[in-house]
Parts: sequence; C-alpha cells; structure tokens
Amino acid sequence: MSVHQPSNLAAARGEPSYVWRDGQERRLRMIGHWGELHGALVLEAGCGLGTYTSQIRRRFSDTVEAFDLEFDRVQTARQDTPHALVAAAETLPYRANLFDTILSNEVIEHVSDDRQAVAEMVRVLKPGGRIVLFCPNRWYPVEQHGHYWKGQYHFGNTPLINYLPDRWRNRLAPHVRTYTAGQVRRLFDGLPVKIVYHSRIFGGYDNIVYRFPHLGRWLRNFLYVLERTPFRVLALSHLLVVEKIEPSR
Repeated sequence: MSVHQPSNLAAARGEPSYVWRDGQERRLRMIGHWGELHGALVLEAGCGLGTYTSQIRRRFSDTVEAFDLEFDRVQTARQDTPHALVAAAETLPYRANLFDTILSNEVIEHVSDDRQAVAEMVRVLKPGGRIVLFCPNRWYPVEQHGHYWKGQYHFGNTPLINYLPDRWRNRLAPHVRTYTAGQVRRLFDGLPVKIVYHSRIFGGYDNIVYRFPHLGRWLRNFLYVLERTPFRVLALSHLLVVEKIEPSR
C-alpha cells in the first residue's frame, strides 16, 4: 500500500481520496442506499481527484457531473469523468432542479461559505432528489486536518483539538470547520428540504487494518457496532441525508 505525502493544498482543501479501499466502498454503499445512483444524474460537489465519480460512472450511471475548486485535481478527475468542471461551491454553473442525487463527501468544512454552498446544492437538486453529505463530527477525539502552531502548519492527526472552546480550537485549526449535530442541520434552515436521515459514522481505518490485520478488523467492526449506540457521538463524520421538497402550489 503506497503512502501519499501531503499535497501543498492539504491545509486549505484537505486531502482527497487517492485509492479505493474498504472505507470508500462502505461510503459508496451508504450513498447508494440513501440516494438514487442507477441511471441517475449525479453531481459530486467537490470531487477531488474523481475517485467516487469514477466508481459511480463504472457501476451505476454514466451521467455523472463533478466539480472542484482546484484545476489540477479537476484535470485528474477528467481522465475518467469528462464533465468535471472547475467551480466554486458557492456559485454552481448548473441550472436549477437538475440533479437526482448530490454527493458532498468531506468538502463542506473547507468552503468559504458553507451556508451558501448548501443553498447552491439545494438549488440545483430536483424536487424529490437527495443530498448525501458527509462532514467532520466535532466530538471525534482527533482532528485529522492538521493544525497550526506559531504560524506553522503541521499535517496529520492531532488529539483533542475539537474539544477545546471555539476561541482556542479555531486558533489551532482555522483552516477547517467541524460540526455538532445541530450545526450541520442548521445549514439547511430556511431551505426547501426535509431531513431524511442523520447519524454519525466511524471511518474505515484501512491503514490500521493493513498494518495489523486482525487487530484492525476487530477495531473497525467494534466501532461499527458503536454506531448503533449513543457512543456514535464520538464517530468520525456526520452522515446527513436531505430531500428537496416539492414547491407548494
């Protein structure tokens, strides 16, 4: 298993999925469970290198659109997703009421204006269509996007930063948001949607499984069991599914 060095965009944009492993496969199953993929018009909002869009195109639908803010990442995504565009999440270049399903996978925490980005996703979603959104959980014990200390960015996992009060947490990690349950749901306040499902999920921990197969699988399965208990409050990410409602006549 190759180990990728952090890119020069790691602080501002996070690191995209470089390889397809069990963690990504599990999220794709969740996307397919909560959103329509077969023959659907799908948008990935913030596609990175196009890892998810490539899998969706190969397995479910060739009508997949994607965008990312970074040109180099879009160029890579276009190798398998021709319609990938360079665009900002706050001003999407798509008409209203277009997509059946929109995927936003660990992106909303990096955009300049998360409420405007959410409003744009809702605008371009068809009535009856769904947004499947993953984003960081405030109460996960580790901040995975690195931190700043004395003006220097340090890539990697940092324990307990997100447990600090906002004024301290945001000095150490000003480059990335993290959300409580109420905060992520409030992003959709006032928009024509209903919340279909909201939970928290743990990661795939594929690196641990690779290095310590038996221990890693036991740990991963144990954490997946915790998702069905109140201990899911400590999980890695929110999984929020919203559906656009029909306009009233």
